[in-house]
Amino acid sequence: MGNPSNSIPMSSPTSKKAMTELSPVHPTLLRQCSPVRTQEIPKFPGIVKKRIAAFQEKIDARRASFKSTASFKVSPLEKCPPDGKGKLVLYFTSLRGVRKTHEDCWNVRVILQSYGVRIDERDLSMHGGFRDELNGILGHGSSGSRLPSVFANGRYLGGAEEVMQMHEGGELRKALEDCEAAPLANLCGGLVCEVCGDFKFILCEACSGSCKVLLEEYDDVGVFRRCTVCNENGLVRCPVCCY
Repeated sequence: MGNPSNSIPMSSPTSKKAMTELSPVHPTLLRQCSPVRTQEIPKFPGIVKKRIAAFQEKIDARRASFKSTASFKVSPLEKCPPDGKGKLVLYFTSLRGVRKTHEDCWNVRVILQSYGVRIDERDLSMHGGFRDELNGILGHGSSGSRLPSVFANGRYLGGAEEVMQMHEGGELRKALEDCEAAPLANLCGGLVCEVCGDFKFILCEACSGSCKVLLEEYDDVGVFRRCTVCNENGLVRCPVCCY
């Protein structure tokens, strides 16, 4: 016979009922009287569909409004960028003083380069004449607030927001059809000019960047005159990558 102390006592029906039933006073106790119901995840197919439809309507409305308002703004002939026929002209700044303006100029430049079109880059921070050009086209005082500004074959396409919208909507390629294609070297990855280092300007050879030239007049007397070749910074446009 086994040892009575080692035998497992059998629970009586009364004690089993007390352990399994749930008392209203103790809601944390387990209870087996009623089956446990698993909580179902609510499904809202109608709400999801409505949200998707509303979001799609906003996208369609935005595209429709953009197509109706973002038509090419054809500038009058006298207000086109100088020597801008058949070219893609980009007015921008390389200064980092205003972060958003610098980022907008950089992003637009990268987008335009991806289309394989030769870009006539006109940096207002390097040449004050470009600022005068843009003020003459868009109005006095607008050169700083409207950077970057893009012109395609004399048509004013707009600034950063307009160019990005046209790029996303697939309309930018059509706008650049009449512009000159980029050289094959640029398309193959050789984007940096060996002469100017992609700065688009080089030091003036006539005055060595001093903006002054010595002129010999009568009686062997030399006088300094303002150099007529370079700009206010003693620079001239690169003859290789600019035109």
